[in-house]
Amino acid sequence: MTRAQRKLEHIKYALELGDGPCSTHFNDIRFLHKCLPEINPADINLSIDFLGKQLRLPFLIDAITGGTDAVTLINTMISQLAAQLGIAMAVGSQYGTVKNGQGLASYEVVRKYNPDGVVIANTSALATPQEAQAAVDMLTADALEIHLNAAQEIFMTEGDKNYAGLLANILRIRQKLTVPLIIKETGCGIAAAEYELLTREGLTILDCAGAGGTNFPAIEAGRAQESLSEDFLGWGNPTAWSLLEGTLCCPQQTTLIASGGIRTAGEAAKAFALGADLVGMSGNVLKLLQQSASAAEAYFDKLESGLRTHLAILGCLRVEELRKVPLIFTGETMDFCKCRGYDLVKISRSRR
Repeated sequence: MTRAQRKLEHIKYALELGDGPCSTHFNDIRFLHKCLPEINPADINLSIDFLGKQLRLPFLIDAITGGTDAVTLINTMISQLAAQLGIAMAVGSQYGTVKNGQGLASYEVVRKYNPDGVVIANTSALATPQEAQAAVDMLTADALEIHLNAAQEIFMTEGDKNYAGLLANILRIRQKLTVPLIIKETGCGIAAAEYELLTREGLTILDCAGAGGTNFPAIEAGRAQESLSEDFLGWGNPTAWSLLEGTLCCPQQTTLIASGGIRTAGEAAKAFALGADLVGMSGNVLKLLQQSASAAEAYFDKLESGLRTHLAILGCLRVEELRKVPLIFTGETMDFCKCRGYDLVKISRSRR
């Protein structure tokens, strides 16, 4: 099977399977109501600075697809939507394209329709420094996202099963790269030990991409016409847990991107409260684009409105102020914090 066919199958099964079954565990977290918000909602500002550019909204359409001419329309629609809304976008893996040149058209449309926005290139941790830079140059990208997908690869029939030396290769890429480097999981989350390891090596932009959204082990099992045991069907660190560990373990200057099953304004608000600088989503956007570009636009309009409402009722003018809003942790997330030895009282009051 060619890479192009594989990418089309990934889209097919992502749309068919949807999210889960693992919970993001944002439902274990509640805001403490503020009866005197003491702000004028008209003064709320959702814009943020990211990669040297200003975004109108603190959202990212995260890596979805590319690498085959058949998905050129999807990347065209994403590029137009990102430009129109003033949000960031990342393309799907360019690893195959930089190796064989196929599917180049699916990436060339990105800067055509989004010439001034934040665009993030994407490749495997197996890429050479030259291939990584080629991915950046292909898009005149503002950064390169390297995806970590061990769980996907192990269940992928054609997957790369040797993970040895990936960090050393990532550091070689960073040394030669002309733009910032982003490290991103692909639906199984990043844990404290890896956050500490990555930041210790000077990698300062991390996307937790936790469990609860698009499930790549399940997608690969579907492609192989196999079933996964419950152990692996719900594998991974839920997004809320992974993000919280990043907040507690990373240096202050680290940029944290929250993604993995974040679908509502309430979940986005909780992600910002837990310490996220930017919120990414992909699978739900892909599904909306199957309907129409206007359906995706309406979704982001609703997301913006809901986020503004959360800030207004909590007395916050910017998303980063949500980190100081008291949170109540319940259920499995409270158990998680206890097991990991985190001070619940302290983090309930303030994050980062």
